[in-house]
Amino acid sequence: MARLGAYGKKSRFTLDLAVSFAYRTASRAMDTASFRAPLFVLTEGNPMSRRCELTGVGPMVGHSVSHSNIKTKRRFLPSLRQINLASDALGTTFRLKISNAALRTLDYKGGLDAFIVKADDADLSIRARRLKKQIKDKLAETAA
Repeated sequence: MARLGAYGKKSRFTLDLAVSFAYRTASRAMDTASFRAPLFVLTEGNPMSRRCELTGVGPMVGHSVSHSNIKTKRRFLPSLRQINLASDALGTTFRLKISNAALRTLDYKGGLDAFIVKADDADLSIRARRLKKQIKDKLAETAA
């Protein structure tokens, strides 16, 4: 089976997406036995993402408006910081990437344990959901 490359010409090579950006011959790409797994898989979400792990706040898009009312696209990035948060129930500290607004909310709500138990799972990162489960289990264990 001939593969068409750039400009509609026949190509001997095709891009194999299973192996991160590697070109292979077209006949080998069609062969399922030559399939290789991806070199890496992100299971914890993107560690470099600009998103708060507790509130889910991320970048927003808007306009910079000049004096002459010319609008140009820009991104509003959240103010994030890596911070160690102490869990009273578990007796350990956890390093999370949270926004400054979330840090003020933690103080207002009464600490990490009180905030994370009442938080919605959709807003929490995967790590924070695991932490929430550990805290709930520990609180249920001490209550029983």
